[in-house]
Amino acid sequence: MGALTGKRVLVTRAREQAGTLVALLEAAGAQPLVFPSIQIVEPPDVAPLDTAIKGLDVYSWVVFTSMNAVERFFSRMALADKDARHLYGVRVAAVGPATARALERHGVIADFVPAKHVGEGVLEGLCERGVGEGTRVLLPRALEAREVLPDGLRERGVRVDVVPAYQTVTGPGDPAVLERLRAGEADAVTFASPSTVRGFLELTAGLDLADLVVAVIGPIAAREARSAGLRVDVEPAEYTTPALVAALEEYYG
Repeated sequence: MGALTGKRVLVTRAREQAGTLVALLEAAGAQPLVFPSIQIVEPPDVAPLDTAIKGLDVYSWVVFTSMNAVERFFSRMALADKDARHLYGVRVAAVGPATARALERHGVIADFVPAKHVGEGVLEGLCERGVGEGTRVLLPRALEAREVLPDGLRERGVRVDVVPAYQTVTGPGDPAVLERLRAGEADAVTFASPSTVRGFLELTAGLDLADLVVAVIGPIAAREARSAGLRVDVEPAEYTTPALVAALEEYYG
């Protein structure tokens, strides 16, 4: 039996995006408890994104910092009767391998994926590839997000169009899972983004979470968890879902 056999692990991603983590946990012998702490919805105004899509030929780069941005971008592309062919001549960056795979599903191979899957890694790599004064970059992203990448590019003379492709709001959770959490029937919780931390804490306000093992993907989610008073027990060096499960197995092993 594996180290995760019988461990009850909370999955806080949006329900439609929880499948990969759930499958990996089940394969490792764990019992996933799906508790959607966020949900992905349309931004208040899609006009800026639609306008950018109509004028893609003015951009040197389009930069995607999440799978959600990819899916919402191509959804709006389809509504405009456009597809991957309309990115011809535009270079494309993806923050990490999961985002790159999302692009591949739409027929786009990323020109650049940084080794460090955070905004700082994207910024450094783009600058190394000649992005600077006079370059125009499109950044479709969440309505609220870190400003490290656009601010860093603008400091280098880049014209950056930041357009909301989606917004993240608190998810519905799951009443049955919440009852199990109240009863102490959960061993660990996983966070893949700062928004999952915030949503989870909102949905579980008043509960004692001290005994939960906290596992996070990436330093941004880790920082959010710690700033909220959580103890981060598992933080893999690679910011991917398989690495998270492997790190949990190592922790319990």
